[in-house]
Parts: sequence; structure tokens; C-alpha cells
Amino acid sequence: MTAAARSGFPKRRDEASWHGALGHVAVVAGAAVVIAVVMAFLLLPIVALFTYQPVHDLINNFGAKVATDAILVSLKTNMIAFAIMIALSTPFAYLIGRRRFRGRSVVVTLVEVPLVMPPAVAGLGLLVAFGRFGLLGHTLTVLGIDLAFTQAAVVLAILFVASPFYLRGAIAAFEAVDSTLLDVAGTLGAGPLRRMLRVAVPLATAGLGAAAALAFARGVGEFGATILFAGSFEGTTQTLPLAVYSLFDANLDQAIAIGVLLIVVSAAILLASKLVGSWTSSRSTSPSPGERSSYAQS
Repeated sequence: MTAAARSGFPKRRDEASWHGALGHVAVVAGAAVVIAVVMAFLLLPIVALFTYQPVHDLINNFGAKVATDAILVSLKTNMIAFAIMIALSTPFAYLIGRRRFRGRSVVVTLVEVPLVMPPAVAGLGLLVAFGRFGLLGHTLTVLGIDLAFTQAAVVLAILFVASPFYLRGAIAAFEAVDSTLLDVAGTLGAGPLRRMLRVAVPLATAGLGAAAALAFARGVGEFGATILFAGSFEGTTQTLPLAVYSLFDANLDQAIAIGVLLIVVSAAILLASKLVGSWTSSRSTSPSPGERSSYAQS
């Protein structure tokens, strides 16, 4: 090999290194552009809402009667719906998550149907099921119960659209619980209910918390099913999203203020779910000696 040929190797290595560095810079620049475009698209509407009016006007609009009424209705109905959802959906999710039986996949699929159902269709379904002239309307009327266009209808609408979000996450959380720990609790004398409450629920807290936060946020933002089944009556059935819709033509500044409030509430729920997840992940995933002794005493 000639000296000239040998002298060409460093040059080719330098060129390869230069091309590699240039390619790396191009990839980084492309990634930065993609991230910037996506983030700008997602954040621009939010920034526009926050900056549409001066801060003092925004705060003053928070105190408008239509806003405070909507806040009270949203808090009341969502807290009632949330309590019912946790009380009924948690044991249901535990049974589905820990049991294997014929038709289980059908049950899970049916639970998930409201997730893909258009909210307006959900409200229509609730109306023809529980309305005065609906499927159960005559029976409810005989019992003296009138659900449609009442605050109870708001609760039912929130339950119908939000509980599948909790159920889906809760089932997955209970499926991930180590069966060995449940079996150990059983050998120590814990019954099925105690195994669920003292072992499965604490171990699934992170997943349950995230699912509950997602469901609560979905309930706070519910619109379509509520307006069809419960209507939009200020102080009775008008929740925050319905107030935004009703104020869109009448008072845009107040509508935007309520929209900002909904964003703040949603962000707070998201932050709370992340804090709960980080807190529970730092805890031990096995029952403490005190808990094991309590199983033996049950």
C-alpha cells in the first residue's frame, strides 16, 4: 500500500466524523422543531384564554352570579357522583380484575362502550331510559321519582360518562396486584373483603388514584350528556361547561373566565394525581408486620 493511500484514511475518517456530527445536529434540530410545533399548538389556545382580558377583569368575572352558581352545582353533583362511583365501581373493578370467568371480555367491553359513545348519544340514551316517557319512566313516576332535567340527572350523566374511565384504570390496577400477597393474607385468616380493603386497595392505590383523577376531571368537563338529560337551568343543573356555552353569546368575557377556571381545576386534578402516584410508588409494596398480625386476628 502506498503512502498516498495510507494518508487517505485519516481524511476519510474525518469526513465520516464530520458527516456523523452534522447528522446528529440535524436530528436534534428536527426533534426540537417537532416538539416546539406540538407544544405551541397545544399551549396557544390555553395562553390565549388566560391573556384575553386583564387579570383583574378575569378575577372579577369569577365572582359573577352565573359563575358562582355553576361552581356550586358542579362541585355538588361531581362530589356526589364521585362518591357513588368509588363506592360501587371499586368492588366491581376488583372482582373483574381478580377473577377469570367465561364472558369476562364481554363484560369489560360493555364497560368500555360509554368511552367511545358520543356524549350527545349518551344523554339521549339516559333520557329515553330514565325520562318520564322512557323505558323506566312509568315505573319511576309510580314511585314518585322524576329524574330528567333535575340535579339528580346531572349526577347520573356524570356517572355514566365518567365511571368507565375509573373502571378501566381500576381493573388494570387490580390485575397488577401480586396474587401471592393476597394468598398470604388469606392463609393468615383475612376474608375476601379484608383482602380487598387491606391488601389489594393499598397496593393498587397509584392506579386507583390516577383513574379516579381522570374520571373526576371527565366529570367536571361533562357537557353533551348533561345538556340533553338534565338541561341547563342556572343554579340547578347548569354546570361550569354548560355556563360557558350559555354565556358564549351573552357575555364572552365571563365565558372565558369560566373556561380559565375549568383549566385551572383540570390542571390541579392532574397535578394531584401525579403527586399521589409518586407518593404511593415510594411506599413498600408488601404488608407491614402490623398488617399481617391484623389479618391473623380477623
